[in-house]
Amino acid sequence: MCYDIAFHTTIESIFQYLPALKRGGQPPAGFNATYHKIGMSFPQWPVVVNNNGLQLDYYTWGPVPKMLNTPEKVKKQRQMFLNARSEKVLENGTMWNAIRHQRCLIPATGFFEYRQIPGWKNKVAYYIRPKEQELFFIAGLWALSNSWDVDKPDRIPTFTLLTRSANPVMAQIHNGGDNAGRMPLMMPNDLAQEWLHTDITDTDIRNLLQYEQPSHALDYWPVNSVRKVKPDDATVIAPVQYEGLPALTV
Repeated sequence: MCYDIAFHTTIESIFQYLPALKRGGQPPAGFNATYHKIGMSFPQWPVVVNNNGLQLDYYTWGPVPKMLNTPEKVKKQRQMFLNARSEKVLENGTMWNAIRHQRCLIPATGFFEYRQIPGWKNKVAYYIRPKEQELFFIAGLWALSNSWDVDKPDRIPTFTLLTRSANPVMAQIHNGGDNAGRMPLMMPNDLAQEWLHTDITDTDIRNLLQYEQPSHALDYWPVNSVRKVKPDDATVIAPVQYEGLPALTV
């Protein structure tokens, strides 16, 4: 699943892609452009919602569903809700179906996935981004969640990132683990704005969820592991040469 994303541009650039966008809340203290954030740190992130018009706000990555009703459960299981399978959005009885009308967009400049190589001890990290634009949008859902934080007793706005089955290139990169063969539900600008329309039907939602970012529209290259402590700068996404790394089939 997708737990590692980047936003190494300015907040102002979001407005260039969504001219009708209005400002909502203020950026959280210390929010800066970043070359890597991991979902398991539950960071605050810029999101776009439709609140009587498109609005930019800052929500926390990682909902806390009602079933996680103790701090201990939150600590142990919250990371399971950082991503949501797009197939579950219209599946009756799921948490994601219940909040399917609480849609949002997650701006990003890229994301990371790990490739498993037969015979290699360690997986190889890849950085992936669209070819044609600096910034893109990932479809998401938002929810008000219990924070379980004594400093934040009120419910807080949170979001989850939608994933879908991988395109042919991403299937080769994200090829290991329990959730192999997935990728973020990236949306071109026109579909991204449709995703936030307040009057779309379940049929409309189903059609939007079918969109697959084509392999040929992506740039991707190997990088050093992003799960190790390092400076948050351009070195995070610098290409790395791995001797003997099998080529991807395009």
